[in-house]
Amino acid sequence: MTHLSNNKPVDTQITNAAFIPEMFVIKKIRKETEDTFTIELAAENGETSFEFLPGQFNMLYVHGCGEVPISICGDPNRPNKLFHTIRMVGDVTRAIRRLKVGDMLGVRGPYGKEWPIEKAEGKDIVIVAGGIGLAPLRPVVYHILNNREKYKRISILYGTRMPSDIIFNKELESLRGRFDIDLYVTVDRADQKWMGNVGVVTTLIKNSNFDPENTTAFLCGPEIMMRYTAIACQQQGLAPENIFVSLERNMKCGVGLCGHCQYTGKIICKDGPVFNYDTVKDLIKKREI
Repeated sequence: MTHLSNNKPVDTQITNAAFIPEMFVIKKIRKETEDTFTIELAAENGETSFEFLPGQFNMLYVHGCGEVPISICGDPNRPNKLFHTIRMVGDVTRAIRRLKVGDMLGVRGPYGKEWPIEKAEGKDIVIVAGGIGLAPLRPVVYHILNNREKYKRISILYGTRMPSDIIFNKELESLRGRFDIDLYVTVDRADQKWMGNVGVVTTLIKNSNFDPENTTAFLCGPEIMMRYTAIACQQQGLAPENIFVSLERNMKCGVGLCGHCQYTGKIICKDGPVFNYDTVKDLIKKREI
């Protein structure tokens, strides 16, 4: 596969090959919720490695329909397996859901800037996800588990609208059984079977025991959720420059060429999707155009 470098400016490397998807075979499809599913892909040409950094995304292409940017949600240490968790919100994602095991899907990537997880070594880590926002953060969790000795206290805070909206249930249960990770899950509205926390995910911040002077926070979810979560983190003493968010506004080409996702001088697909909160806090206050 033709990959763009993770370290050089994208606009100096754009070639025709960058816009030609490579065909992948769907190996597995797992239903997460009523409108969300996870697919496992393998390269048609037999290539076994797809290296990526936590936080990067691919452009997934369905013939005759179009393509859509989707975060890579697998383990960076296992590049032989490519995973994407997708929510059906448009024509392309619905077309992907209609595909079956053995069908083909076009892939371009990986693109975008990663979560600065290696720069956070030696610190407490706070991961806050809302809904399907847990998927782009999943590679961060994998990286931490693979390198647990390099990080101090780990807190994972996850919120959804209802218990039926929770994704990666089995993995969350596995994390809940670990003594070296604090996991808190909350829902906005509980059903009769739910025995956990009830309330928005920001209410969990004050329960998270981290050192604000030595903590990095990674946030992903609806922009309004990230905005208020960042505020809650700052109220606990965390500096805004130590808070990172992932944006997904209007990404179209994936390489910063079309300008479709340009806002206030930033091109989301090229300059992000991961941003330091301090640099985009004014952007997050504005609704998408």
